[in-house]
Amino acid sequence: MLPLARAADTPRLLIPFAGRLTAACRAALPALALPRLGDLLARLTLQDEDAQDDDTLSPPHERALARALGIQTADGCLPWAALEAQRAGLAGAHGQPWALVTLCHWQVGMSEVVLGDPASLGISAAESDALLACALPFFEEDGIALFTTGQPGLWLARSALFDGLDTASLDRAIGQPLASWLPMSDAARPLRRLQNEMQMLLYTTHVNDDRIARGQLPINSFWLSGTGRLPQPLPAQGPQPTVDLALRDAALQDDGEAWSKAWQALDAGPIADLLAHGERGEAVELTLCGDRAARRWIATPRSLLQRVRGRFGRQRTADVLEAL
Repeated sequence: MLPLARAADTPRLLIPFAGRLTAACRAALPALALPRLGDLLARLTLQDEDAQDDDTLSPPHERALARALGIQTADGCLPWAALEAQRAGLAGAHGQPWALVTLCHWQVGMSEVVLGDPASLGISAAESDALLACALPFFEEDGIALFTTGQPGLWLARSALFDGLDTASLDRAIGQPLASWLPMSDAARPLRRLQNEMQMLLYTTHVNDDRIARGQLPINSFWLSGTGRLPQPLPAQGPQPTVDLALRDAALQDDGEAWSKAWQALDAGPIADLLAHGERGEAVELTLCGDRAARRWIATPRSLLQRVRGRFGRQRTADVLEAL
C-alpha cells in the first residue's frame, strides 16, 4: 500500500479521489454543497495541473505525492517500496529495486477476475506471519527477499526482477477487472509464474481454511506495486503535504452517498482549517486529485481587483471536481 506522507503542522493538504469517474460518485456531484472549498479556491491561484489518461498505472494522487517528495520516475515505477525500506532501515534500500507485496482476494467470475480491496479482508498479524512462512521459500527460489512491515498482509520485497518493472497501483486496480492491470511484459513472466504458484499454495493453507470457516473471504493471491529504485542522490525533501484519505473507501466502492458525506466532513474539517490558515495570510496549498488529473492551488499576492474577480467569478466546485 502507498506509504502516504503526513505532516500535520504544515498548511498543505492533498486529497485523493476528490473527483471520481464512476457512475454513483459522478451522479452525486450536482447536489454536493462544499461552501468552504468554494471560499478556499476563490482565495487561491491554480499553480499547476498534471492531467493524464485514466488508465495510467500511477494514479494522480500518487504522482502528486511523488512530485512533492522530489521523485520523478516513469509511470508505474514510483518507488514506494524502496522508500518504505529506507524508512525501516533495511539493507539495500538505497541501491536495489523493491516492491510492495499486498495479500489480497481475487473474485473469480464467469468472464472476469476482479480485485477486492485488501483493507476489507481484516488480515491479522498471525495470519500474515503464517502466510509469510509458507511463501518465503517460493519467493527465495526466484531470488526475492521478503520482509515484514508494521501492517499485516503487506510485505516488502527486494529483487533485481523489480528493476524497471512498471506495476499498477492498488488504487487503480481495486474493484476492476484485472486483465488491464496485471504486468504482462516479458520481464514480468517469472512473477506471473510465482503468482500462479502462490495461488495454488494459498488454497491449501490452514489460514484460509480457518477464514472460510469463520465466513471470511480467503486470501488467494498477492498484488505487486510500488516497484523500482530510489533516485540517487535522494532529493532534498521540504515540507510534505498532509494526505487525507477520507474519500478513498467510498470512491473505490462507488458509494455516491458515502462519498458525498465524506466530502461534507472534509469541507467542515480539514478544508475549513486550511481556509482559516489562508484567511490569516499563511501560504496555504491545496492539491485535489481525481482519476485523470491532479491540480494544485497556492496562495499568491493578488490585487484588490483580482480578489474581487475571484470572489464573484469563481468556478463552481462541482465543475472543478468533475474536471479531475
